[in-house]
Amino acid sequence: MRPLAGLVAGSLFGLGLALSGMLDPVRVLGFLDVAGPWDPSLAFVLGGAVAVSTIGWRYARRRGRPALAERFDLPTAVRIDARLLMGAALFGIGWGLVGLCPGPAIAGLVLGHPQTLLFTAAMIAGMALFRLVPAARARPSA
Repeated sequence: MRPLAGLVAGSLFGLGLALSGMLDPVRVLGFLDVAGPWDPSLAFVLGGAVAVSTIGWRYARRRGRPALAERFDLPTAVRIDARLLMGAALFGIGWGLVGLCPGPAIAGLVLGHPQTLLFTAAMIAGMALFRLVPAARARPSA
């Protein structure tokens, strides 16, 4: 049942990204470029995502446990350290340079755009490199 729930949730997420325009790097860059010809339309996507997430979190906090798991697997780290800041900066730089972040890139693979394929390959290579470099994993972030 869990794989089916994951497939449905992931498909719904990908469909939402496609319908909202988040799979189009040009549109995303237009939203991120507040100093140029700014396209504010994705602000509505952001607002809708925050609203749905807020409702979901409130509902989840009232439940004793998730429907398909023994317990909620929530983040426990509260410290803001150099590793967190560096990761956030790399994420932001990558998003700002190409207009893609991991979710839309994976969902956009079905479109076959060369830029999306290249971005996803680079993202996977970066994750593999992180696993290969022991110093990157040696210091826990929390």
